Amino acid sequence: MRWQGRRGSSNIEDRRRMPVRAGGSLGIGGILIVLAIGYFFGIDVSPLLQGQGSMPVEEQTVELTEADRRVGQFVGVTLADTEEVWSDVFRNQLGEAYRPPTLVLFKGVTPSPCGNASGATGPFYCPGDRKVYLDTNFFTTLERQMGAGGDFAAAYVVAHEVAHHVQNELGILGQANSVRRQASQTDANAISVRIELQADCLSGVWARQADARFGSLQQGDIAEAMNAAKRIGDDALQRGAGRVPQPHTFTHGTSEQRQRWFARGFETGEIEACDTFGAQRL
Repeated sequence: MRWQGRRGSSNIEDRRRMPVRAGGSLGIGGILIVLAIGYFFGIDVSPLLQGQGSMPVEEQTVELTEADRRVGQFVGVTLADTEEVWSDVFRNQLGEAYRPPTLVLFKGVTPSPCGNASGATGPFYCPGDRKVYLDTNFFTTLERQMGAGGDFAAAYVVAHEVAHHVQNELGILGQANSVRRQASQTDANAISVRIELQADCLSGVWARQADARFGSLQQGDIAEAMNAAKRIGDDALQRGAGRVPQPHTFTHGTSEQRQRWFARGFETGEIEACDTFGAQRL
């Protein structure tokens, strides 16, 4: 992916230097086990990592490495790309103005109106404050533990979360979440799958439009995004955790579905092609 030399977004809130709390009764092994539970089962385990036991707790200041700074620059450029692309798409396809989100970079744990953001929760969008939360260490997890490396795989993660903001701007996210709150768990999961697959499709729309605008795609980039979509499908994650896939528990869609909807968005470049809620087949 060609990204060096382009502007970075000013809508970045970098909390990575903020002091973090250290201490408690969990050892390193215990912490790793808890984090693994969070990654593979989609559970916010940050409460389990706070206030452990009665041992003294001290604050430690996080120092940014050169790799941290490079990741921050990459995310800033990717976010700026989404701002320009979605501003154009909203104007040309919808006749509306686009209001970009803020992206919060953090390491460890940070608060949000949607609950604590942590490495265990993975990246997410919070409609309560219109912010995307991203622990940049997730990119390392994506590559080393999930086998989805590459800069465009990382860009796909950012684009997917920004796509949830696009859904929020369109009024789709609020309506879908309102229905989910009144539905059974199985039906709520099914609605969540449609939300996530639409975000994958919108990520594909962004990828096509970004390439047309910036010439950012290189050979193999789309393959990186498709591989990432494959690796984070619900069925793949459940198999990776040693479980038999249970479709009624899926919240993001299968690997095949996630790949197909990303491809649909990329092939068309149109928001209207991403109507997962009206689709008979996901």
